[in-house]
Amino acid sequence: MEIKRALLSVSDKTGIVELARALSGLGIEIISTGGTMKTIKEAGIPVTYVSEVTGFPEIMDGRVKTLNPFIHGGILARRDNPDHIAAMAKHGIRGIDMVVVNLYPFRQTIAKPDVTLNDAIENIDIGGPAMIRAAAKNFQYVTVVVNPSRYPDVLRQLEATGMISSDLRMGLAQEAFLHTAEYDAYIARYLGRQLGETEFPVNLQLAYEKIQDLRYGENPHQQAAFYRQKHFDGPGVATAKQLSGKELSFNNIVDVEAAYSIVAEFQQPAATIIKHTNPCGMGIGPTIAEAYAKAYAADPVSAFGGIVGLNRQVDRETAEKINEIFVEVVIAPAFSDEAVSVLTQKKNIRLLAAGLPQTGQAGKLDIKPVSGGILLQDADITTATQEEMQVVTKRRPTAAEWEQLLFAWKVVKHVKSNAIVIAGNSQTLGVGAGQMNRVGAAEIALAQAGDAAKGAVLASDAFFPFADTVEAAAQAGITAIIQPGGSLKDEDSITVANQYSITMVFTGVRHFKH
Repeated sequence: MEIKRALLSVSDKTGIVELARALSGLGIEIISTGGTMKTIKEAGIPVTYVSEVTGFPEIMDGRVKTLNPFIHGGILARRDNPDHIAAMAKHGIRGIDMVVVNLYPFRQTIAKPDVTLNDAIENIDIGGPAMIRAAAKNFQYVTVVVNPSRYPDVLRQLEATGMISSDLRMGLAQEAFLHTAEYDAYIARYLGRQLGETEFPVNLQLAYEKIQDLRYGENPHQQAAFYRQKHFDGPGVATAKQLSGKELSFNNIVDVEAAYSIVAEFQQPAATIIKHTNPCGMGIGPTIAEAYAKAYAADPVSAFGGIVGLNRQVDRETAEKINEIFVEVVIAPAFSDEAVSVLTQKKNIRLLAAGLPQTGQAGKLDIKPVSGGILLQDADITTATQEEMQVVTKRRPTAAEWEQLLFAWKVVKHVKSNAIVIAGNSQTLGVGAGQMNRVGAAEIALAQAGDAAKGAVLASDAFFPFADTVEAAAQAGITAIIQPGGSLKDEDSITVANQYSITMVFTGVRHFKH
């Protein structure tokens, strides 16, 4: 469609002067409102005030300015409909061929800590969404642009052909409807909160934008794509910068999230190696290199082809240790230039700089699909402190045992249920994951730990339904156990622990991970 007349009215004025100048240079008439008109006029670009078009001034503090037949008739008229053309001629309505509008900053307003209800209400745009929807509905004849990043696409076509293609108009219309839908969702969510609605509203709308299409999903026959939560700009997997290597796979991203989440639990330098979302090795130490060395030593066999997660910048020493084996991905807050130089000697390794991981991100949600719906829950960000825990046996943990119990408790939270972790010297010694019964998980973890289980600690993500896990731990030489408690047969487990002089701590918090 040829563009003869454009209406520009934006809150986000990024690139608007450049766009207006280019449109004017192409002989396109520009009409505008309020602050946008002032910006364009101050740049020396010819512009017509919307009140000159409507014959009516802006009123009610600008609440009413574009809600007028001279605006909406010009946008909505079908150019191939004789009755529409006749109506325009009869009433002196001129066509508007392009609408460039973005909305009052409602989301930014409600993000302010001191925002009032009145402030929020005044930032609910009415005329903007009406024009956007009108132009998007009539995309066969009108071009609608809501995102400044699309200005170059529009100008390229106009400068090349003087027209906007039907495909681009339809694509821009789709973006416009998504824009107004997201805007309305923020308003509805805000008003719901004022009414005391929780983060689990009656009607749920989630806003995500696609980062990239993936080669395939969990398996080669499944299609997949990677999305980022709209407006999320904090540290995380979805905002990580890939420094090297080929495109991440679906499974890589799932494992990377597991790695990033577990190292976020620790203030000390921490390292993990993930296989199939479970930590096959985890360690903390005075330096990130020592933490990684512990994580690798925990299970060198499973570490091959794993995903490495670190909560400190990767230095040369750590990079050289990582390079001793094949790993798929390394995710860390940052990488030194020397570390990048060392690691990229292996051309296929992916390096992700994700910023410093943050444990307990407020508002983080866990979404699980089911047939015809989803389950939504708060992310498991609870971390019980030592002061909140209860020693239920005759013997209390030593200071060294407490240190290892707390370490193991943070790790077991990230292991698939039923989950058991054996730990000592601030590293995992054995991990039993995803078993159908708890003693089975314990037997796997204890077998992996072997003789190192003597004097080590054991963590369980949920209570012991029977005393058999405590018996197995005792036989292997475990001296301290941490578990949620809450079983009808807790006393049986406590009795066995006392028989073997094992100290046992109840956290009162369960960490199932299905």
